[in-house]
Amino acid sequence: MRTLAILILSLLTLLSAPALGADFDKGVSAFQRGDYATALREWTPLAEQGHVEAQYILGVMYSIGQGVEQDYATAAEWYRRAAEQGLADAQHNLGVMYALGQGVIQDYVKAHMW
Repeated sequence: MRTLAILILSLLTLLSAPALGADFDKGVSAFQRGDYATALREWTPLAEQGHVEAQYILGVMYSIGQGVEQDYATAAEWYRRAAEQGLADAQHNLGVMYALGQGVIQDYVKAHMW
């Protein structure tokens, strides 16, 4: 799972690096060093302000328990926020969570919708 999180983070960084702020980049550097507490500290305020990539990455971290205690409900909330902004990976992950009933009430209609 850690490899998956690093791969996702690396791809996200490569695809949107020019548009990202310095705080997001600090979070990326911290994450790559294994300093998940600092990454979380950098990304949480950004995510709360609507930064879609930060929202998605927090969803991944909470979903797999990377640097935080695994919490599907919190993961689903971060995925939902990013999904509502149109981020396809977040939409997919939220749909899977609805299909499996992870952190949300199992709902195949919502799973299909996302």
